[in-house]
Amino acid sequence: MNLGTIMTMAGGLGLFLFGMKLMSQAIEKAAGARLRRILEIFTTNRFTGMLVGIFFTAAIQSSSACTAMVVSFVNAGLMNLYQAAGVIFGANIGTTITSQLVSFNFSAVAPLILLIGVLIVMFAKKEQLKQIGEIIVGFGILFVGLETMKNAMAVLKDNAVVVDTLSSLRNPFVATLIGTALTAIIQSSSVTVSIALLMAQQDLLSLNIILYLILGCNIGATATALLASLSGKKDAKRAALIHFWFNVIGTVIIYIVLAFAMDPVVNGLMAISNGNNGRFVANAHTLIKVFQVIVLFPFMKPIVKLSCACVRGEDQKVGYRAAGQLKYIGNKVVFNPATAVVEVIKELDRMASLASENLNRAMNALITLDKDDINEVYEVEKNIDYLNHAITDYLVKINQTTLPIEDLKSIGALFHVANDIERIGDHAENVADAAMMRIENGAQISKQAQKELGEMLDMVNTNIQYAIEMFSKGDEKHMKDIVELEDKIDKKEKELQQNHIDRLTRGECTPEAGMIFSDIVSGLERVGDHATNIAFAIVENNRKIEEEEA
Repeated sequence: MNLGTIMTMAGGLGLFLFGMKLMSQAIEKAAGARLRRILEIFTTNRFTGMLVGIFFTAAIQSSSACTAMVVSFVNAGLMNLYQAAGVIFGANIGTTITSQLVSFNFSAVAPLILLIGVLIVMFAKKEQLKQIGEIIVGFGILFVGLETMKNAMAVLKDNAVVVDTLSSLRNPFVATLIGTALTAIIQSSSVTVSIALLMAQQDLLSLNIILYLILGCNIGATATALLASLSGKKDAKRAALIHFWFNVIGTVIIYIVLAFAMDPVVNGLMAISNGNNGRFVANAHTLIKVFQVIVLFPFMKPIVKLSCACVRGEDQKVGYRAAGQLKYIGNKVVFNPATAVVEVIKELDRMASLASENLNRAMNALITLDKDDINEVYEVEKNIDYLNHAITDYLVKINQTTLPIEDLKSIGALFHVANDIERIGDHAENVADAAMMRIENGAQISKQAQKELGEMLDMVNTNIQYAIEMFSKGDEKHMKDIVELEDKIDKKEKELQQNHIDRLTRGECTPEAGMIFSDIVSGLERVGDHATNIAFAIVENNRKIEEEEA
């Protein structure tokens, strides 16, 4: 084998890998948010989860990417292990779509496909169209690389040393190990199966050995999720192991089948492939996966339990009040661009609950003058400040990654939400300061004033509750309620300020107590404003996106 052939092979492989990566990333960026919502909604049971896994992986052309996303979903608590198992089973079938595409010879029109994609990227004004252009460019580059490798392999047929070396590969176990190692390094079974397909087309490898090579490729594909899970929680590791055990057990089953029926299997596959070696590899890849899913689907629960047995124990629980700790994002959490924004929203939801609880604790301390409650307010406020800084830093970090377009456009709104929640926390601290002032100067708040503050606090609490629900769940059923409540809170603030002036005029209130009352009422009104901002942040952002796409 001369150097020129090696360089051509390397160049073709580089183009193929780059095309695959570009196409997969562009699909995730263009439709990642929508695909993620499909994952969230339609994985309620194992069967629908499997169907979603097939569709999802066929769409993004990567079982590794799908499984890594599932691992991050499990890590964030958005999916349990049984739901994850269904998606992972389906992903194993969906990934075979790439080899099916490769088996149909698009190489002749690949340059034209590439040109069309480049023109769209260069001249399209809408971001969505540019992403479609990038998908087409990736597809074109993939087949240009494939044709380059194919031409190089055609030369290898005339090299006696290469032919003798490859034909000497008769050990099924060695072939499986080679497939596993190559795929673990490249981190894409689609690529290694496609290379095996090209070798089959050039008669460089026997069809029997290629079947074992495919099995090794399937095991090697689990490396991506296993690596991604290393920094995650125990359930994330278990989800990755479900993918691993499915392929290992499935490989053992196929080994047994081939040991007793190699010739009927090969002859049957060749019959449905019309004698085409490329179609043989693609069909073998698909049918092996379909067979494994059919056989192992009833045993999904035992496979999940096996994964749990491999990773024992439970993670240390991070409660929503845990100080100085992130629960859904951070160094010990699996990072995946497609789920990063979801994790931020869950962390902000937790932060908002802390701020709301702290406001109520502070208001209680204002009346009871309980110093323990006051000190607790200050401690929780430190945690809220920590979360604000940590979440903001994380948003800056993920803003520099290849997020789905919809998620990327929501980053600005999430910055504002973090700021609004932090401001609610500041108002709770202001109330605690007022409670300390009462203790120091003995200011008395009349029963009527206490009642009025309680009424306004109830309205603000309801607004915060609706706002958090609207923001975290995207549920707009309370939109009208929030608008009406905001108006009522504004009117209540004016009413209470007037009542305060009347009490001062009648001498029923001291200036010190009056100042505290006035500041608290103004603060509660601003808390209502911040709650409304939180509620409408993502909704208004989504409307802007829809207007831009229209």
